[in-house]
Amino acid sequence: MDLPVDADPVAMGRWPWRRWRSAWRRWSLWTLLVALVASTLVTMVWLAGRYEASQVQDKLERDTANAVADIRAALNRNLQDLQALSAVDGEPAEWKVRAAELLQVRRELMRIEWRDASLRMRSHAETPYRSVQWEDQLRTSNTHPEAVLTCTHARRLNGPAYSPSYFQLLAEGMGTEMMEVCLPLTQSGHITGFVIGTYSLQSLLMTQVSKNLPRTQEVSFTEPDGTRLALLGASWRGTRMFTAQQLLDLPGSTLVLRMDSWHRAPSVFPNVLTALVTLMSIALVSVVTVLVRDNRRRLRAERDLGDALAFRKAMEDSLVTGLRARDLQGRISYVNPAFCAMVGFTAEELLGQSIAPYWPPERADVYTHRRDRRLSGNAPPPREGHESIFMRKDGTRFPVLIFEAPLINAQGQHTGWMSAFIDISEQKRMEEISRASQERLQATARLATVGEMASLLSHELTQPLAAISSYATGSLNLLSDGQSATQDSEAALRLQLQDLRMAMERISFQADRAGRVIKSVRDFVRRRDQSRVATHASELMDAVLPLVNLQARKLGVRVSTELEPGLPSVLCDPTMIEQVLLNLARNGMQAMDLPEIVERDLVLRARRAAASAHRSWVEFAVIDSGSGIPEHVAEQLFTPFFTTRDEGMGLGLSLCRTVVEQHGGHLQHSPRQPHGTVFAFTLPAHTPAPVEQ
Repeated sequence: MDLPVDADPVAMGRWPWRRWRSAWRRWSLWTLLVALVASTLVTMVWLAGRYEASQVQDKLERDTANAVADIRAALNRNLQDLQALSAVDGEPAEWKVRAAELLQVRRELMRIEWRDASLRMRSHAETPYRSVQWEDQLRTSNTHPEAVLTCTHARRLNGPAYSPSYFQLLAEGMGTEMMEVCLPLTQSGHITGFVIGTYSLQSLLMTQVSKNLPRTQEVSFTEPDGTRLALLGASWRGTRMFTAQQLLDLPGSTLVLRMDSWHRAPSVFPNVLTALVTLMSIALVSVVTVLVRDNRRRLRAERDLGDALAFRKAMEDSLVTGLRARDLQGRISYVNPAFCAMVGFTAEELLGQSIAPYWPPERADVYTHRRDRRLSGNAPPPREGHESIFMRKDGTRFPVLIFEAPLINAQGQHTGWMSAFIDISEQKRMEEISRASQERLQATARLATVGEMASLLSHELTQPLAAISSYATGSLNLLSDGQSATQDSEAALRLQLQDLRMAMERISFQADRAGRVIKSVRDFVRRRDQSRVATHASELMDAVLPLVNLQARKLGVRVSTELEPGLPSVLCDPTMIEQVLLNLARNGMQAMDLPEIVERDLVLRARRAAASAHRSWVEFAVIDSGSGIPEHVAEQLFTPFFTTRDEGMGLGLSLCRTVVEQHGGHLQHSPRQPHGTVFAFTLPAHTPAPVEQ
């Protein structure tokens, strides 16, 4: 067959495929229809059977519940009749006549007994309808187990109680299950006797259930574990059995009423033809509905697709991040408006290009090599970006941060690469500003360090310079006394020279101490590790006592020391710790410089502190007898530049705490009784290293 001149061979080749696909869709709909009709028919037959079975089961449940209600009502009536027997105040013979009349009416009762409060038999009556082999000796005594247990339970409940069932022989050589009921007789709140009734479970079923029992049902009393006690009915049995159970809960006893019903298989086939026609009509309407719904679903899908495309377009247009897509050959296949605004080129100028015009010419070879490496599969993870330099259309360069990820289509095939670009020019500028600010902050910090060092030096050099000034004044006084004194004796002159030598030595010692203070303060401000040596507590106190005594004499303070025997050495910077002790002692003496304080005692104490898990400690304390520290002052006591004295700088306690904490210890204060303050700090004890053998 010749094709027309203008026929498309490719389109002609697609035609059989389209016809086959259309036929397959049509036959699939018919197959779906047949399967739908068949499954609906089977489901309806199954549901009809289930419905009939559920109806039978529901009716059986109702019958069982009604039977239990009838039995419970009969038992309650019997209790009322037994209670009426207690109203007879005559002799046992008269009571027996009334009980016999009751037994003629209530055939389920086999025996009625009248017992006194100690369960001794007073009178009894037996049913005239059935002969029972009663154990008279056991019955007449008060040792019958069922009667004793039931009446004991009734006495405890102060009401009727039932016994569990037990087997009793009949006169015909048969047997039946019996159940006792015990009703206590009370007078003025005291139990005067008991009335015991004996039920036959079989007779109870016959009198209360058999009149409404059809031929296809069987009723029985069972125990909770399923053991049958009495059975009645079921003269015809079918192919299917339905069972219902109801609990008959009595005081002291629990019985289960079970009802079984036999039926033939559900007869639903006469309605199959009508159901089939109806179901086929429903199936045809369902197919049309499915087709209409499919068409609506297609239209809805197209509309949703258009909305999704419009939403994606609006979202891409609102982005400030540039997006670019490249195919597997490296050609640009997509750019968003943010990318075009970033590089200054239009989308028409970029699409289809393999050598991007926004690449700087001097970096084109490097970027081409990097693109080829990406296309070969050696791309970094999508979350790891890399920086690059791009060129705008006007020739200006700007840095960008690039994130790349593989482009996967709906079929899961790798069709290219998607890249995200972020202009980091502003970020670079802010980083540069931050770096310059950091340098200025460092310079400011160095200036602050210089100021802190100057403040520390001015504070810590006060004591050595004051001591030097005092010794120099004393030396000048000795020289003046030597010039004005007469040449009385050579011994007096020699004594003055010794005092002058001692003053010069003290001046030299304090000048050396001032140098050590300057070095320690400089190391402290520069946060260097101070040289720490093992020093005994007595050495630290002896070093500060001359200066403490010098000020104590001026203020009239009595200074004493307390050293615990056997104290270990402490590992510390002696100069800084001496300054801590000196500052605390001077603060304590100034706290006692008040007119109302008569006894001015200052105690320097050193003792062992509580050891921790890995280290032992030595506690130093400075104890004064001043007026104490007010609560509002204690909250800011260690705050730098906080002071309560006009001439103070507010750095002493703050520096003391910093020095102690640098040594690993802790500085704290507490009130002293009856008045005064205790400043205590801890230092780590020196532990000598073990000597290697």
